[in-house]
Amino acid sequence: MFSQSRRPASLALRLSAWYAGSAFLLLLGGTGFLYWELVQSSNGEDDQSLSEKANTLSELLDRRDFRTLKWEVEGESTARPSVEILSRVFASDGSILVETAGMSEQLPASNFPAGDRIEYRTLHNRPSPKRIFRVLSRRTGDYRMQVALEVTLEKNLLAGYRARLWVVLGMGLLLSVAAGYLIARRGVRPVEEIAATVRRIRSSTLHERVTTAGLPAELSSLASTFNETLDRIEDAFARLGRFSSDIAHELRTPINNMRGEVEVALGKSRSPEEYREVLGSALEECLRLSRTIDSLLFLARAEHPETQVRREPVDVGNELVAVREFYEAAASDAGIRLDLAASSRLTVPLDRTLFQRAVANLIENSLSHTSVGGHIRLEAARDNGTLLVSVADNGCGIPSEHLPRVFDRFHRVDAARSANSGGAGLGLAIVRSIAVLHGGDARIESAPGQGTRVTLRFPAAT
Repeated sequence: MFSQSRRPASLALRLSAWYAGSAFLLLLGGTGFLYWELVQSSNGEDDQSLSEKANTLSELLDRRDFRTLKWEVEGESTARPSVEILSRVFASDGSILVETAGMSEQLPASNFPAGDRIEYRTLHNRPSPKRIFRVLSRRTGDYRMQVALEVTLEKNLLAGYRARLWVVLGMGLLLSVAAGYLIARRGVRPVEEIAATVRRIRSSTLHERVTTAGLPAELSSLASTFNETLDRIEDAFARLGRFSSDIAHELRTPINNMRGEVEVALGKSRSPEEYREVLGSALEECLRLSRTIDSLLFLARAEHPETQVRREPVDVGNELVAVREFYEAAASDAGIRLDLAASSRLTVPLDRTLFQRAVANLIENSLSHTSVGGHIRLEAARDNGTLLVSVADNGCGIPSEHLPRVFDRFHRVDAARSANSGGAGLGLAIVRSIAVLHGGDARIESAPGQGTRVTLRFPAAT
């Protein structure tokens, strides 16, 4: 219960902790390595001194130079007072042959290791202070020697060095935490600025954008992506607003027409023929409303990813012949020639009904915008695994400023919204939706006074 309601740590706090921890670990590793190197160097020098002393005594014993041996052992106690080296040599019978003065009181023979080893020995001789020795035992022929080097001063220096290191590490930890916090706060400041901008954005302020100037590369990319998302959202809101307005207008016009006709008919008594005429006009408006609603429902379903098309092998050439024959009479009445050029044996997996609807919409558009004596040409061909179906006419064409929006819902080149101005402006939107449902697309080329060509691209194989 408590863990669920607990707020997560802020990014600045996490960055501060990571920076402080990393910096402290680096400092700890560096100082620890330097201290270890110092200890190893000190021990190496001590061991070298012990080994050299033992080697010197061994050479003297091998030469049986006991006079020099005695001087080397007994004189050592006053040779280096700051770094005392004590030596003891045993004869073959175990008796002490020679030793540094006072060594028996300071370091009894029992304090030395057995065998050729170097070890530490710490002596607590009260009331004297603690003394630390580095000791070595070695056997040479029948003789056995013990050598000790006092390292009390070195160990005290190392102890003081360790104490100062802990102080430095503690201060380093505090400075790492402070520096990490300052760096983290400075680093997340652009994120806070982006968040502040995002919090200000509402449906009425979609024009605001995140400023990318001065941002780090990663945050600049994030801000640019967010701005692009806002561009799409703003465009979608604008399209939705236009779409809602267009729907209201398209539905209002036929309803107002029916209402006006019914009000006129009910204004006074009419003959049966007049009532029949009113009902016929109302029926036409109802059919117009029904077609508009059906088109909108189709477009709404086409936008859902789960919408599936019922594909089947379709002979594109035969389908285009059937569509051409259906519209040939209307084209002949309008004085327009309707031609067809399609490759033979062009079989592609398509939804037959949707394909016919798309081509029919394009032909109806061409018939509406082509003058008497014009011509419409249907073409179909395979191009690198893609089916290309195009409908071209030599009609009035479309101005270039309208081309980017001709596939939008309710967009018409003619801004007039009367019932006589043409359809509802959904034909090309439906054509593109059908192509997209098949995994293809739709493209348009047009120029005023030269005609229009719409090309549909369908995958030639599923």
